[in-house]
Amino acid sequence: MAAVRVGVIGVGMIGQDHIRRLTRVLAGSEVMAVTDSDLARAKSVADSLPAARMHTTGQDLIRDSSVDAVVVASWGASHEEYVLACIAAGKPVFCEKPLATTQEACLRILEAEVAFGRRLVQVGFMRRYDPAYVALKQTLSSGAIGAPLMMHCAHRNPSVPAHYTSDMAITDTTVHEIDVVRWLLDDEIMATSVLTPRRNRRAGELRDPLFVLLEMASGALVDVEVSVNIDYGYDIRGEVVGESGVATLAESNVITVKRSGSFMGHVPVDWRERFIAAYDAEFRAWLDSVEAGVPTGPSTWDGYAAAAVCDAALAALREGRRQLVALQKRPSFYD
Repeated sequence: MAAVRVGVIGVGMIGQDHIRRLTRVLAGSEVMAVTDSDLARAKSVADSLPAARMHTTGQDLIRDSSVDAVVVASWGASHEEYVLACIAAGKPVFCEKPLATTQEACLRILEAEVAFGRRLVQVGFMRRYDPAYVALKQTLSSGAIGAPLMMHCAHRNPSVPAHYTSDMAITDTTVHEIDVVRWLLDDEIMATSVLTPRRNRRAGELRDPLFVLLEMASGALVDVEVSVNIDYGYDIRGEVVGESGVATLAESNVITVKRSGSFMGHVPVDWRERFIAAYDAEFRAWLDSVEAGVPTGPSTWDGYAAAAVCDAALAALREGRRQLVALQKRPSFYD
């Protein structure tokens, strides 16, 4: 089986991590081309790879006949341009979240993909590949706890970088819960509210924490605690309350140590530690889908729906009142 020849647009931290994954962790791919807005960085990365060439633009990389499929890991505002170019070229594309920075841009991508006639886009919502979330999904699908009535989530970061804004608590952080609850509950989010609890003194000017309420079309309710300066570690939590039981993500510990009247376990230090296996599984699935010609991961519709909910949540945060989520009719193409 021939290796999938991959081009990578954007070789910052996440792009370089994906290159490491494609070249050192997973079999079946070869990185043939790279580019970045920082051309010196792109050249350095290309020089470190045995077969890669550097392109000066993402469009040139997409046109490269030695590239079978593209990873877009550039800054969010550039995603629309590159994903549309990949669709026009008929090349499968893995796009890190967000699919695009506006609903309108996501819809342009959706319309282009539908017009092309087959799926080419996978969006980087890696939690769908995390073993714990996969087990939770299987439990819900089995009916073991009955229909889901509520879900409690927490997304806790020890700290965030200086450029992080209050809006990013929705668009960069809560967006993961927005996607994963749609997938877990097999349901769309129809409305959202955002409450602002007492401010964490470590948060500076940020509105932190936030309490986000998501109303599903089925009537199920989801609450998300978003705490991005909580200091003690990177802690992701989720519990689904069903009609006849509950299903909860377990602590990410192999063992728990009890000593001196207390018990202890390890808390991940960041998102890479917590979700490294999910990223690996996500890219394994993407490479397999490129080889088979049948995309299976999070779709353009999922990227659009997440953007629509984020927009509604941002409006709820700014206006202090519940907001409806206005979704276009889902094309049967994405069923």
